[in-house]
Amino acid sequence: MTQFDLTDEQREIQELARRFTADRITPFAAEWDEKHIFPRDTIRQAAELGFAAIYVSEESGGIALGRLEAALIMEAMAYGCPSTSAFISIHNMASWMIDRFGDADVKGRYLPDLVTMDRMASYCLTEPGSGSDAAALKTRAVLEGDHYVVSGSKQFISGGGENEVYVTMVRTGEDGPKGISCLVIDKDTPGVSFGANERKLGWHSQPTRQVMFDNVRVPVANRLGAEGEGFRIAMMGLDGGRLNIGACSLGGAQRCLDESVAYVKDRRQFGKAIAEFQNTQFTLADMATELEAARALLYLAAAKVTDGAPDKTRFAAMAKRLATDTGSSVVDRALQLHGGYGYLMDYPIERFWRDLRVHSILEGTNQVMRMIVGRDLLKN
Repeated sequence: MTQFDLTDEQREIQELARRFTADRITPFAAEWDEKHIFPRDTIRQAAELGFAAIYVSEESGGIALGRLEAALIMEAMAYGCPSTSAFISIHNMASWMIDRFGDADVKGRYLPDLVTMDRMASYCLTEPGSGSDAAALKTRAVLEGDHYVVSGSKQFISGGGENEVYVTMVRTGEDGPKGISCLVIDKDTPGVSFGANERKLGWHSQPTRQVMFDNVRVPVANRLGAEGEGFRIAMMGLDGGRLNIGACSLGGAQRCLDESVAYVKDRRQFGKAIAEFQNTQFTLADMATELEAARALLYLAAAKVTDGAPDKTRFAAMAKRLATDTGSSVVDRALQLHGGYGYLMDYPIERFWRDLRVHSILEGTNQVMRMIVGRDLLKN
């Protein structure tokens, strides 16, 4: 079984994340959602366990784990709150990009505070006019001496207005992906401003705002990689981000499956528990089977990304698509099993139904995931 099982170390990491979730996230997640509370203190407590720098190198202060270990952590935390887990995932992605592509200077200036979450980071790619077509982004950075002057805006940015650091894709050259570079921009830089907090269907425990740049002067020293490498950097970051958001769907769906098993044993109709109805058992069986299949693919994809396998991007896209679609489908059936009670905020199912819906859109829509897989299959 060792080929298809977690190692003892991975189980310890998973159990650590589960205990943290049970103690610090699950009891409070409903209030965070209802009152739109951003749980900054709880997120910083996660950083004390290393969860803010999961795959940042040890040299930079991270815990240098693989993408499977990261997925285990995100899945465990999403069992309590997918929104909060996803926020921590995005911070991890931005921190990793600085560690992986930054020089010693930029890593020294940013990573110590990002590892502890004394400062938090956002990932800025999407724009009002470029979502799925990310290579068409318009935010412009013009080189003037030892600074870039940045003008433009980014849309749907998790942590916008709250976070102190913005890893931002900008256009420094020609149209298309080869003209894109990556800059680290500080919140307090003159010319940086934010839109109103978006009023969203879900993900209420984290702020989402537009980030705007009006002639913002950013030192050349804040560039990650060389000019023109930004799109490649962004896509490499998304391989891990897609695994994490898929893991968040798995964790949320598992919570709803567990809640449903408990509910149907207690709920009685027509003189007996609805767990005794064959239709209920068939529904639960399908939910569990599909969830395990999605989990197996996601864990395999995570191993491929960690190993740098040639097909890692295709497998990350496949896993993200399957995990997020399956997660939403499982939660939808959990709500149906709960009947009218599932629609009430007194039960957690409706919160997970709302939170997981966006997972098939962000980190690349699931339609784009199909494009990535299809093109990769046909390229030879």
